[in-house]
Amino acid sequence: MSLLFLEPLPRRASKADLLAFLERVGGLDRGRVGRIEFQASRAVIEVPNGWESRLARTLDGQTLGERRVRVWTGPAPAQAGGDEDHFQRLERLLEWEREAEAQQAAELSRRFSGAEAERTGNALVDLAIADEDTGLGGRYLLQLVKRRRALLPWTRLDVGSPVLLAPEAARHMAAGWRGVVYQRDDRSVRIALPGAPDELGDFETWRLDLAGDEVVAQRQQQALRRARSAAGERLAELRDVLCGEREPRFGKETDDPPLDPSLNDIQQAAVRFALSAQHVALIHGPPGTGKTTAVVELIRQAIRRGQRVLACAPSNLGVDNLFERLLAAGQRAVRLGHPARVLPQLREHTLDLLVAQHPDVRLARKLVKEALGLFRQAGRFTRAKPEPGARRQTRQEARSLLDDARRLERQAVEHLLDTADVLCATLTGLDSELIGTRRFDLAVIDEACQSVEPGCWIPLARCDRVVLAGDHCQLPPTVVSQSAANEGLGISMFERLMERYGRSIARRLTIQYRMHEQIMDFPSLEFYEAELTAHESVRGHLLADLPGLAAVPLTQTPIQWLDTAGAGFDEEVEPDGESRRNPPEAELVVRYVRQLLASGLAPQDLAVIAPYAAQVRLLRSQLPVPGLEIDSVDGFQGREKEAVVISLVRSNSQGEIGFLADVRRMNVALTRARRKLLIIGDTATLAGHPFYARLIEYVEAAHGYRTVWEEPAANDPN
Repeated sequence: MSLLFLEPLPRRASKADLLAFLERVGGLDRGRVGRIEFQASRAVIEVPNGWESRLARTLDGQTLGERRVRVWTGPAPAQAGGDEDHFQRLERLLEWEREAEAQQAAELSRRFSGAEAERTGNALVDLAIADEDTGLGGRYLLQLVKRRRALLPWTRLDVGSPVLLAPEAARHMAAGWRGVVYQRDDRSVRIALPGAPDELGDFETWRLDLAGDEVVAQRQQQALRRARSAAGERLAELRDVLCGEREPRFGKETDDPPLDPSLNDIQQAAVRFALSAQHVALIHGPPGTGKTTAVVELIRQAIRRGQRVLACAPSNLGVDNLFERLLAAGQRAVRLGHPARVLPQLREHTLDLLVAQHPDVRLARKLVKEALGLFRQAGRFTRAKPEPGARRQTRQEARSLLDDARRLERQAVEHLLDTADVLCATLTGLDSELIGTRRFDLAVIDEACQSVEPGCWIPLARCDRVVLAGDHCQLPPTVVSQSAANEGLGISMFERLMERYGRSIARRLTIQYRMHEQIMDFPSLEFYEAELTAHESVRGHLLADLPGLAAVPLTQTPIQWLDTAGAGFDEEVEPDGESRRNPPEAELVVRYVRQLLASGLAPQDLAVIAPYAAQVRLLRSQLPVPGLEIDSVDGFQGREKEAVVISLVRSNSQGEIGFLADVRRMNVALTRARRKLLIIGDTATLAGHPFYARLIEYVEAAHGYRTVWEEPAANDPN
């Protein structure tokens, strides 16, 4: 027998209900069903071998009682001889990653006090509740501030982060409530909880910890099992193509006029190619080449052809970027997911808030209010003895009103999903309980290189064709488990397909609209076969060309390396921490940032990037300038600024450069600046690596190399 999992169960679901569901919808004779075990809101069902994948495909998203259910299979046995297939290997690596994440969280909790955990960026402590409210589709909203109204420290708790709220008096992290950050500023953080905790008034101080998202790994695991067991359906055909067992096919390209007239010829050609794909296509978008612009055009043209589209990305920010542009283009787009994880200006277009404003749901609220009144009436004691059965009849009437309210809410949800041209969601935000059995002609996955492969299999179960867009030469997916990374969990589906099929299924965008030509040329040579060209609008632009900026040497050159070799700018491990920092180098960064600001550059047009969190914290403490962004490399992927200062931190006699050896990380850092790129680092430490040796040589050839020994004291505005 094989195992079938089904959740969430409707209230009071019985074994007889499940047997009827399996027989009526799944076509399995109830006499062939084995043991059925209930685990809270989940059922584990034994079904005959060979039936599990068919039932998962047929039942997933169907309605049982008053609820849609998610259905997936149990782990498949290994092949004869103990060899793993592609999906079993990925499932094993996922399990390693889940264990590593749990171990990391436990280690942080064990090793670090509240203040120490806060320094790592994974927690905020000594918080007080400043305000309480409701909103975001009926959720309970809390505003938390430091007890003495101090500024919040640097933190990884960003908008959309899953968090655990707990009283500081609690001994264990498990004693808390899960929520999501929906807003954050310099002095407060706001979170959304499913409901109001009864104990809020019992404690004075609270802490927030970054929490793992338990649903993510589960949905990825389910998607792998679904893909592995698929047979006689479109998913099986896509699987064979994506695993190299069948060649991808393309139809004839059509020369439809672009909906966005600003697209260049190369973007238009990439869109035509992607639309002709019968299975899969890749759009390779190096920095500044307008990848998302091309992806939005692809989606709009597919809609124009009458196709239903599912638009995804690994991160909420990536989805919001697509969603915002689709709305601006006039498409009927609906955003799935927790409203707290959506940018504030887009929340009114999320499914939850659209449902809340639907006329049927407003009527449903009135029915709920009336039902609650009837329940109170039925429970109230009166002097006069009620008629026999009167209270039961009142409660039955109340339950009937609640059923009507739920039906109206479901109708509103169905209407909104059915009338949308495109649904937008994160890869792991796709839920059968919500989407049901809906299928899509096209799935588009933007920023596909930032997702581990299992995440991409989630939308593939619902689509006929898929287009992945990204850049495998930038940051790979984040993987905590070194063992899993060593065996390839950090290799995205995009990167694997590019390696397998190359340009036969891919089109690269090559005209970039961000960087001065001298900033662009080195990454183009190193990562993109020297194919990038700067659009004439940016080819020679400099800071000095901006209105109100002084024409000084710092603003009249596009690229510069300030060498700290031999100056005693030694790195150090952060006290009471593990990350590295370089205080003398930080002082030099501060000096140059102040020079740029003094030249007239607005703080919001300048960014400081450091690869180490300790250096980020140090720089933030030394440069408390409103509007100035100081962050890690990871925090800036997909972003741009007029000027960028990079602090490389590493300076030691051994030539050790740590994860700076991941040159894709450096590619991101080098390609964020539009008009000015200033790199500060120790060439004696870095030049031992061939990539940095070539970079230093390139900057020297561009007449941008200087040494710290050439710095006159008069340059310091202080």
